[in-house]
This record gives sequence, structure tokens and C-alpha cells, in this order.
Amino acid sequence: MPRIVGVDVPKEKRIEVALTYLFGVGRPLSRKVLAAAQVDPNKRAKDLTDEEVGKLTQTIQATTKVEGDLRREVSGNIKRLIDIGSYRGLRHKKGLPVRGQQTRTNARTRKGPRPRVGVRKRTRAAPPPGRTS
Repeated sequence: MPRIVGVDVPKEKRIEVALTYLFGVGRPLSRKVLAAAQVDPNKRAKDLTDEEVGKLTQTIQATTKVEGDLRREVSGNIKRLIDIGSYRGLRHKKGLPVRGQQTRTNARTRKGPRPRVGVRKRTRAAPPPGRTS
């Protein structure tokens, strides 16, 4: 498995797709990086030479923020929204949808599973002590 920017990319996939396993890299950016590094996008990740892997890593680090730096920036932005008390920050804090979606129904991804109310199985009452039936 080639290791690019500290992430093991899948070896059987085409390098164009394998690069999308990096946080912050999608297909369009993957194509731009491959063009800049002069690597064939149809090549499998396992067929890359060490030189090509080095060129890809260098190109990615020079052009964009990915992985840890990007995650830190995104979480910092969310923390800032929460600290200043903005509407979006409050939605993040409460774990509700942030971008205006309805919550009366749906929104289960953000809200978690529905709380189940009144779904209790009844157990048969044991006879009082001293009585046999």
C-alpha cells in the first residue's frame, strides 16, 4: 500500500480514485494533482514508483491543506461559531442540522435514533408467596 501524506491508499484502485481517500481530496483535485505531478491517472496505486509517490506527496502538500491540517481548521471554525454564540454554532452544539433542513421529520443522522416510548414487554406476575396453583 503506498503511503501518501501519512495515509495508506488502497493499492488495487486507480491512483485517481485512490487519492480521494485523503481527507480534503476529491476527484477534480485528484486530477489536477496527477496532471501537475505528471503521473498517469489510469495507473494502479500498487504500480507507482517511489519517485512518483514522492512527487504526488510533494505536489499535494504544496498546493492544498489535507488531512490533519484541514481537520484542525474545520474543527476550529466550528469551535469559533460555538464560542461567539451564532445560530449555526448553537445548532452544532445541540447536534441538530445546521443548514436549514427540517427537523419535524427526518434529520435522524444528526439527531440519532428515535427515543422509544412505552415499548415495554409485560412479564407475567408471579403468584403471591404461600399460594400454589
